[in-house]
Amino acid sequence: MIDLRPVGYVIGLLVAGLGAAMLAPLAADLVAGNGHWPAFAESAIVTIICGALMALACSNAVGRGLTIRQSFLLTTGIWFVLPLFGALPLILGETALPLVDAYFESVSGVTTTGTTVIEGLDTLPAGILLWRGILQWLGGLGIVIVAMLFLPVMRVGGMQFFAAEGFDTQGKILPRAFDIAWALMYIYIALTMATFLAYWLLGMPAFDAACHAFATVATGGFSTTDASFAAYPGLEQYAAVLGMILASVPFVRLLQLARGEPKSFFRDTQIRAYLTWILIATLLIFAYRALRLGQLDEDTFRNTLFNTVSIFSGTGFGDGDIAAWGAFPMVVFFCVGAIGGCTSSTGCSIKVFRYQILFRAIGAQIRRFHSAHRVVTIRLDGRTVPEGVVDSVILLFTLFILSLGLLTVALSLTELSFYASVTGAWTAIFNIGPAFGPEVASSGAITGFPDTAKWLMIVGMLVGRLEIIAVIVLLLPRFWRG
Repeated sequence: MIDLRPVGYVIGLLVAGLGAAMLAPLAADLVAGNGHWPAFAESAIVTIICGALMALACSNAVGRGLTIRQSFLLTTGIWFVLPLFGALPLILGETALPLVDAYFESVSGVTTTGTTVIEGLDTLPAGILLWRGILQWLGGLGIVIVAMLFLPVMRVGGMQFFAAEGFDTQGKILPRAFDIAWALMYIYIALTMATFLAYWLLGMPAFDAACHAFATVATGGFSTTDASFAAYPGLEQYAAVLGMILASVPFVRLLQLARGEPKSFFRDTQIRAYLTWILIATLLIFAYRALRLGQLDEDTFRNTLFNTVSIFSGTGFGDGDIAAWGAFPMVVFFCVGAIGGCTSSTGCSIKVFRYQILFRAIGAQIRRFHSAHRVVTIRLDGRTVPEGVVDSVILLFTLFILSLGLLTVALSLTELSFYASVTGAWTAIFNIGPAFGPEVASSGAITGFPDTAKWLMIVGMLVGRLEIIAVIVLLLPRFWRG
């Protein structure tokens, strides 16, 4: 029997912390003078009390340590429980949403997917807009870091949580998980502040700059306007490109760069591959638009670069209707969305690192065809990749593709069009953001999707964010038997 108290203790503290975070949008609504602030007051009280009681009830488990099974339960529990409380301000108040829409929006925020069910963002209360940004910021890396801070208290090494979250530290750059957590938190906050200042100095209103900075660093994509970044067609988009790229490269490399060790950053094959693939995808789409559509100017290049990086990093900011560019750009976008950012970043999807291993495994197998008895070693960054890592990467890749297919079929059974079903499954499983099809509003909101489709996408977003295996493990009877 698994002792759930250590898991409940950490989740309780995080829920209470989420309630405290609701005070910021409460203050924003008070300053703006609108009548939505009581919804945040009620939500904060309920959330803080529930979290505190949960932590108090499980406090006698402090110091007992976490097992591997408890680490998996903690990882999964965070992503399922916190969105429930995060949805409360969206259910209460003047702008009350149905349960499915509120939970969808909260899950989309915490998983940093960025798909929205809300139209008319320009008319929403300031607190709701800020809360959406905060949910994404916490979901990007904040929740993981905060949880990491509690694990040393629970007398666990902490690296278990990195493994469960899909983090690859590539060697311990700091002596303890506690130190890694604080260092990464500093990098996360510094990158958020730098992005905010860049947006603000380039002309964004301070409130919009803050909300977009939260979404950029979290690679989430929630905006304060239905037009998204089409409302800022200038230098702000170049700033967003830089912010999205930095947020989707390994944070441990950013930490090393900040500590005066640039060689580790620039020699990282994952980062070099990521930047190279972004360049190739951008040039392919730009060339297509120039040759087929006659669009050859700086605006077209910026627009192409921005949308490519937005999809590649899994952010999901929009600038115009990219579906109108033609079939070839959409195929490229579909492929880069299935790649995603780097490991140890806020980016989602399968990740560049795993594709590098997959391609090397395919190359090794081809070489074995020429010489059956040849010993082929797979290497990456000068290190030998263990066979178990290769097997797990192939398994994860297969599960992602199967999940994409299954969710597409399930969505099509809700009477969605084929295009909406495919892109809805794609954006949910890979946590990208935009969906396309006749049921999608011009603002990008999926208000036209039936409730069943929204629930299916909620499951897809959570499973994709947890990288599938963590959820499958919990469904095995052997896991619960120990």
